[in-house]
Amino acid sequence: MEGVPFDPVLASIYARLGHAAFATEVMGWVLSRFDDQVHTLTKDNKWWREKYWERLGKPVTVFGGEMAMAYTYATVPELADEWGRQPVVYIDTYEYEPKVMPIASNVDRFFDSYSRYLEALVAEPSYQKSGETDLLFPWHTTEILARDERLVELMRAGRFDSLMKNVDDETRRWAARVMGTASP
Repeated sequence: MEGVPFDPVLASIYARLGHAAFATEVMGWVLSRFDDQVHTLTKDNKWWREKYWERLGKPVTVFGGEMAMAYTYATVPELADEWGRQPVVYIDTYEYEPKVMPIASNVDRFFDSYSRYLEALVAEPSYQKSGETDLLFPWHTTEILARDERLVELMRAGRFDSLMKNVDDETRRWAARVMGTASP
């Protein structure tokens, strides 16, 4: 994808789907479209390369985001494991400087964590009663994300530090909870 390796799990997903929307009745997110008719994935990543790569400090490959929001999911090619699987980050672009949160060691783990979040969400009494909730991904899923041992290892080793240079104290506390280093 424009000079950076494409994640093999994402390549497999795109070969089968081309486009998808997940959990649209809840907090849904949409996979950037890439099929025979529409190439949003390519267009989005060209725009990201021009607008954000320099400010982020590392190249990313954007593959989807929350519907009608300025939250994006992306892989980080530079941090790929020996099989080429790339970690996933959540990028908030509401502010001028994007805020990055590492959320999975690879795309498969991202889908696993997001599905566990959805299970927790629909089990929450306030959601069952009104369809509304304060349970937000990834903010309120630190225990779920902490199950991803490689993610925690990468975070503890500082591999995401250059991407997380614009985070606030709340995000630092969130990261400490994911890593299991937060003070009680």
